[in-house]
Amino acid sequence: MRALWSGALSFGLVNIPVKLYSATNEHELKFNLLHKKDLQPVRYARVCRSDGREIPYEDIVKGYQYEKGDYIVLDDEDFKKANARKTKTIDIVDFTEETEIDTIFYQKPYYLEPEKGAERPYALLRDAIAKSKKVGVAKFVIRNKEHLAVIKPMKNVLVLNQLRFEDEIRDPGDLNIPGASTATTKSKSKNKPALKVTARSAKELDVALALINHLTETFKPQDYHDTYTEELKEIIEEKAKGKPIHKKGAAPKNTNVADLMAALQASLEKEKQHA
Repeated sequence: MRALWSGALSFGLVNIPVKLYSATNEHELKFNLLHKKDLQPVRYARVCRSDGREIPYEDIVKGYQYEKGDYIVLDDEDFKKANARKTKTIDIVDFTEETEIDTIFYQKPYYLEPEKGAERPYALLRDAIAKSKKVGVAKFVIRNKEHLAVIKPMKNVLVLNQLRFEDEIRDPGDLNIPGASTATTKSKSKNKPALKVTARSAKELDVALALINHLTETFKPQDYHDTYTEELKEIIEEKAKGKPIHKKGAAPKNTNVADLMAALQASLEKEKQHA
């Protein structure tokens, strides 16, 4: 793996030199854009708006438009001068319970590796976090932007999970969402009042809960994989061999509200038979 960043993991007055690595790989199929007429690849060009000429990468700079038509150009040294410590430090600022962080904040995981000679303080911090059963809340700068993160051990490696800041989360208040039934909690929806609890809806909830219980399993990540990409590969192979393309599945039909109970009960019976 290639390190994306190197600096120090700061814990109080302790600075642990580390490297940052992406913890994930994307397995999506890569498609090239082609000219429909002759199937020649289409490339992206950096074109100047004023004269229409293509600009070499080395002649491109970063500019911030502080007034319409007026730009301030920043180079790499300017970004470092904004705060030299922040660009080279992952700073643990707090510790908290992991359950207090909603999953909507999680964005991307990274691995932290100690630099040579930093194995002992790295292991100490890792083991201390594990024993505390908490996670470290940290801030760091990468790609000219400050990010929030949580740090926790996964087996023997410290994992940094990049988070979104609160002001990056969109408010769902404008969505047309039904209010919660008073059987569960009071509604906070701005659009619709809480659902009325009837004997029918209470029974539907009981059957839905029973179905959830029958579908509950210990999470094993190895049991899940991208079957859609596999099916796309099959289609590509069929087209390459000149074979007819067979549809892999039909789009689901929406469940009619009147048939909700029947659909729930049928689902529950199906799961009982498979148990």
